[in-house]
Amino acid sequence: MPTYDFICNDCQQRFDVFMSYAEYGVKTVQCAHCQSENVRRRMTKVRIAKSDESRLESAANDFAGLEGIEDDPKAMARMMRKMGSEMGEDMPSEFNEVVDRLEAGQSPEEIESAIPDLGLDESGDDS
Repeated sequence: MPTYDFICNDCQQRFDVFMSYAEYGVKTVQCAHCQSENVRRRMTKVRIAKSDESRLESAANDFAGLEGIEDDPKAMARMMRKMGSEMGEDMPSEFNEVVDRLEAGQSPEEIESAIPDLGLDESGDDS
């Protein structure tokens, strides 16, 4: 059964209601907190699932023609943030540290010398 999100107009609390499609619009909805029937439907965000391939293609299209980006740390940081968000996964803290340093204007070489273990897995091997 679908979940519908509501807000109570009396107590301002948010709550979810499970009901079938046939019940929606017919069944009376009461606030789960104060039992008031003075409620309104809350519109939630819609999330569109993308395949890994389409996310990477979208990122590649955004950054086509960025020759010389290695000479512009801030542009490289923007590209990395965009690619990280397109992946839809939590990035490791090292990723954020590198991007923060690029945004501050540090070159990749400066970052590599400041974080010598960057790019090594837990066993100490290059990944």
